[in-house]
Amino acid sequence: MLGWEDRLDAVRDGRRRPRIGTRVILRGVVVMFLGRLGSLNALEQSRPSRFWSRWLGGPLPSADTIGRVCALVEPEDVRALHHDVYGRLKRMKALEPPAHGLMAAVLDGHESHATYRQCCPGCLQRTIHTSWEDHIQYYHRYVGLQLVGRDLHVMVDAEPQEAGEDEVAAALRLVDRVLVAYPRAFDVVVLDGLYANSTVFNHILAQGKDVIAVLKDNRRDLLQDARGLFDQTAPVALPDANCQRLGWDIEGFTSWPQVRQPVRVVRSLETRTVRRQLDDQVEEIESDWLWVTTLSKVRASTRAVVQLGHSRWTIENQGFNEMVNRWHADHVYKHHPVAMLVFLLLAMVCLNVFLVFYRRNLKPAARQAVSMLHVSRQIAADLYGRIPSGPVRAPT
Repeated sequence: MLGWEDRLDAVRDGRRRPRIGTRVILRGVVVMFLGRLGSLNALEQSRPSRFWSRWLGGPLPSADTIGRVCALVEPEDVRALHHDVYGRLKRMKALEPPAHGLMAAVLDGHESHATYRQCCPGCLQRTIHTSWEDHIQYYHRYVGLQLVGRDLHVMVDAEPQEAGEDEVAAALRLVDRVLVAYPRAFDVVVLDGLYANSTVFNHILAQGKDVIAVLKDNRRDLLQDARGLFDQTAPVALPDANCQRLGWDIEGFTSWPQVRQPVRVVRSLETRTVRRQLDDQVEEIESDWLWVTTLSKVRASTRAVVQLGHSRWTIENQGFNEMVNRWHADHVYKHHPVAMLVFLLLAMVCLNVFLVFYRRNLKPAARQAVSMLHVSRQIAADLYGRIPSGPVRAPT
């Protein structure tokens, strides 16, 4: 229904006269992610399956060939595949905004792996101090962007952090590229407290978008002024099925003069009741959240700002955590900066397509009967089920 295979087949690499087409390589990688096989070696062991002759029109390449070619793939072609999938989702009205009507773009950083043994041209370096000696650790870090809809969240793009820059610089570079490709995809950018600085706020405001960020001690003057006024203001109850929530909402703060316009601060005091599994005791947990935003009260209510602020966790819970724990996105398939970015972008698009299939194509009764993990295991079972029984000679 999405027709994304044609756009996938249009991705090219830097080889001039390839013996094995890029289409064959990337189709194999897509099956690896959808089946959640976890490594190129596991994918290579499925080469005897009859599935490959139908899906690829020939045998599956070796693991070394797949890794080598992915290091030559142009990431912009994979990003164009993301854009094509997003455009089809919008035309099919599969990606709808939440009840408050504002689509959020959530930004967050993610460290994919760290090692002391291997280094590539794209590795970042840091010194780890121990009691006996210091070690140089090599790692890769990315900033991802996710669109948060009503019940469907789509990973859109990722940008690697380069040597000599911080996470904020990579995030601004990602925002600029996404705003060009997806100018009307979202209304507000939701950020962690790390990004609560005037450079980020002014940069996003200049692009015509609003911002919400967690307010922490790094904005001490604004935080002190907001808490002082909240102590003198009666809270408003914000009904919620999962917790008891009290809200404070004051706009017009000028305690952050570096930002080009006055800001608004929203506080949410939340009390949840949990039953501990160890001793079966009931315990109340209180959380105090503060956000600074450029959204006006006319455009977003207090409840909407609280919901948007909490939507920041979707990129962790339903984005990076899902991709790492279930889709093996942090596995180093090929230790090369381009290959690692290409594998991450392909994992994102496979996650999006899989979620659309599960939440839009399957009926509610089917979703209640089987989990997403069960569906992915059915995909892997179909792949392995087409391997002929008995001793099989490896293809040459």
